[in-house]
This record gives sequence, C-alpha cells and structure tokens, in this order.
Amino acid sequence: MADIEPPPMENESLKDEDDLFADTTETVEEESLPESHPVKEPVEEESAQGEEKTRIPADINIDSDKDEEEDLFAGGGTEVKLDSDDEDVPAVEKKDSPAPTLTMDDPVPEIKPLSAEEERPKLDVSQTTITAPARVAATRTSSKGSKDEDKIEEDPYTIDIKVVEPHKVGDGMGAYVVYKVITKTTIPAYKKAELIVIRRFSDFLGLYEKLHEKHTHHGRIVPPAPEKSLVGMTKVKMSKEESGSADFLERRRAALERYLNRTASHPVLKMDPDFRDFLERDGELPKATSTSALSGAGVKRLLSKMGDAVEKITFKMDESDEWFEEKHQQIDNLDQQLRKLHGAMESLVNHRRDLSVSTAVFAKSAAMLGAAEEHTALSRALSQLAETEEKIEQLHKEQSDQDFYVMAELLKDYVALLGSVKEVLHERVKTYKNWKDAEATLTKKREVKAKLELAHKTDKISQAQQEITDWVQRVEKGQRDFETISQTVRKEVARFDKLRVGDFKASVIQYLQNLMEKQQQMIKHWEQFLPEAKAIA
Repeated sequence: MADIEPPPMENESLKDEDDLFADTTETVEEESLPESHPVKEPVEEESAQGEEKTRIPADINIDSDKDEEEDLFAGGGTEVKLDSDDEDVPAVEKKDSPAPTLTMDDPVPEIKPLSAEEERPKLDVSQTTITAPARVAATRTSSKGSKDEDKIEEDPYTIDIKVVEPHKVGDGMGAYVVYKVITKTTIPAYKKAELIVIRRFSDFLGLYEKLHEKHTHHGRIVPPAPEKSLVGMTKVKMSKEESGSADFLERRRAALERYLNRTASHPVLKMDPDFRDFLERDGELPKATSTSALSGAGVKRLLSKMGDAVEKITFKMDESDEWFEEKHQQIDNLDQQLRKLHGAMESLVNHRRDLSVSTAVFAKSAAMLGAAEEHTALSRALSQLAETEEKIEQLHKEQSDQDFYVMAELLKDYVALLGSVKEVLHERVKTYKNWKDAEATLTKKREVKAKLELAHKTDKISQAQQEITDWVQRVEKGQRDFETISQTVRKEVARFDKLRVGDFKASVIQYLQNLMEKQQQMIKHWEQFLPEAKAIA
C-alpha cells in the first residue's frame, strides 16, 4: 500500500487530551470506537445443546510493546486487541465482505461526542440467552411436577368382589334382605385369598357412613352407597314370593356390587380397617343405627347438609388456583350433562320395554288371526309371523335390560360420584375458610395487644402475647391443612377422571356390541320368516 499524506487537520487548536492516541491505555479503556468502525454485536449460533455461543472478535493492533491488551467491551461478547503497526487486522468480521483495516498512516477520523444512548452500556447478550432457557426449564419442571402428582400408580395386587344370592329373611314389615359377598384378593393384609360373608343392606350403608366420616374431610372421594328405596323395599316386605320383587332385588344387588368394587379400587379405602372388617368378619356386624333417616345421626346429617348449603351461598372463596377454578366449572357442566343423558337413557329403556310389551301383544294377535284363517298358506305364514314376533319381543326385552345395566346405571352412579367430588371440593373451601378466619382472629389479637401496650396495662400483655402465639400456630396449621387437602384433592380428581374415562369407554363398547348382536339376531329371524311370506299363494 502506498503511503498517502494525511490531510491537514480541520481544527488546529486540538488539545493534547483530545488526541486520539495521546494515551493509549487510558483512551482504549475510556473511549468507544469511532462510528466509522462499528463493532458488531455478538451473534449466537444455534447448536444441539442450545448452550454454546460463538463470539466474533475484532482486533485493532496499535502498540506492539504490550503483551497483555485491554478488553474494550468486557462481557459484551466482542474482543478488541491492540497490536503492532505492521499487522493489518480486520475490525469485525462479516460473512459477506472483509472489514476495512486501520493503520497509523491512515487519516485520523474526526472524533464526535457520544450521545447519551450511545454511552449507555448495553446488556450482555449471553445473559439473556442463558436466562431464557433457565426460565423455560423451570416452567417445564413445574409442569412435569404437576403431571407427576396426577399420575396414578398401578397396584400390583388385585381384589374382586361379587354380591350374589339376595334373599328375604323374615316376614311382614320386619323382613329384610341379605346378600352373600364373595371376595377374591391377592392383598397380603387380608386374612384369606377368598372370603365369604353375609351382609344386609344396612351394613352397606353403615360402611359408607364410616368411610365418609373418616376420609371426606381429608379430601378423599368416597364412592356413595346405593340409595334407599322405600317403595321397592315395601314391595319386597309385603310380597309373599320373591319372584314378585326379583327385578328390584337384582338392580340393588348389581348396585351394591359396583359400590364395593369402586371402594376396593381406591388405594386408601381398600386398606381401611372398617372396610376390611366388612369383608372379613364372620357373622353379623354390629347393627348400624345411623343409617335410618329418623335417627339422631340422620337428623344431624340433614342439618349438616343444610348448613353446608347456606355456607356455599354466603361464603365465596377467592380462588387463586386456575386448576381448581377450571375443575369447578368442569364438574358443574359434567354433572348437568350427565343428568340429561341419564334422563334420556331411562326414557330409551322405558321405550324398549313398552316396545317389547307391544310386540308381545302383536304376536298374540297374529297367532289368533292365523288360527282363525281358513287359507292354509296364509294361516301358516301368520303363525310363523307370530313366532317371529315373539322372538323379537324377547330381543327387545333383553336389549332394554342391557341398556339399563350397562349405560343407565353407569350414568346414575357417576351422577352420585360427582356429588362426592363436589363434596371434597367444598371441604377444601371449608379448610380455606378456617385458615382465613384464624388469620382474622390473629389480627384482632394483635390489635388488642397493641391497645394494651398503649394503655400501659402490663399485667394483661403477657396473656395477650400467649393468645397471639396460640393463634399463630393455628394459622400455620390452617395453611398446612389447606395445602395438604389441595394436593390430595388434585390427586383424587385426577384419579376420578382417569377411572371415569375407562368406565365410559368399556361401557360404550359393551353397549354397542350388545346392540349390534341384537340387531344381527333380529335380521336373522326376519330372514327366516321371509320365505314363508313369499310362499303365500
């Protein structure tokens, strides 16, 4: 490169301290580069790990006598070095074209004062690129933790309960029905692998009351027992033969069996001493006196329900957890839709039963007409039609029963289960209310102590301090109880959702398979009758 004579300086009165290279060490540390030599910001290269960063250096060498150069932008991602005059080092490398070089022979650019924005230090890019993944990781960890809470552990042990052979004991209004309960399990805590006991309906209700009293206030969902049927039991007690109430007894037997198996599927309830005693104890259980609606316990339950209903209206919890707020809405909507579907399914069941009865009447009329018909072929065809209609009537009846036991009873059970879910959600609200009430009382106690101190009543201050200490412990306990029940309710609702999806999937598949099977049988019956109809001459 040829030497070019530098042009004269525009400002002859430039002072020594304004000289760009008057003091190399101080100038490099305190001044920024001129605008003609911009420094490119560090570029973050994406890698598989997303952690390594690439820095593009820009070296400007001026003094060769120094072994250790000063870093202009420490932490900024760009390194500026001071080297000898003989080396031509590019400023900031660019991908498309090389940057111009700077030598001592080049004209000195005019120095302009930096604006306030230019003097403001820039944020290190490496700080933002490291902090962002950390936040993402923390979010993912929290999300993963919530999923771990909702995860249901598979039980290595099995338990299966059958309720069979319902029969009436006694006569008149003092009669009652007993059921044989057969339990098969691999749980080591139980006495035997197969257990057989005899239980009456009040024993089932007494078991539910015990489990409900012990576990509901802890946030656990206790499956409800079948409801009493005053009309059905009156028919059973007054009927001379069990065949007259066989349909009612079969429905109740199936409901009791589903109740015990749902309770046994709960990891905590199946190990409860009362539940195990119900399945293992030979002979009769102590008579449950709290199951009667007119008993003292029954009246107490009624008053408690009325108090809870009033509390739901008067107290509104300020929900801070979006998950619980969404679950409240989901449970309410699910309850409403399940009730509608249950009503529609019951109407369908009744329609199929009416259709079965009407089909039987039609079959009987066709048979009588065939007997009165003188035309041989027509008479035979009408008789065959009557037989086919009798078969169709039986299919309608079977389909009606399957609709009831497979779908209608499932919907009824889950309407009752949603009531238990709402109950544990309300228990969480009650725990929250107790916690906040304790906080309000603690605030009042502190105000009382402050007034005593202002009034210089030293004899009562110690007692006030003791009360404050007691209420501080109550507040802490209330907070712990609220956090514990919140965590338990989350797990219980997650378990409920998983079981609900599994039950509905199995029931819908079974319902469709039964429906298709009955339709295929119906088609087969009509195909067998068709040649008889065509044979009428």
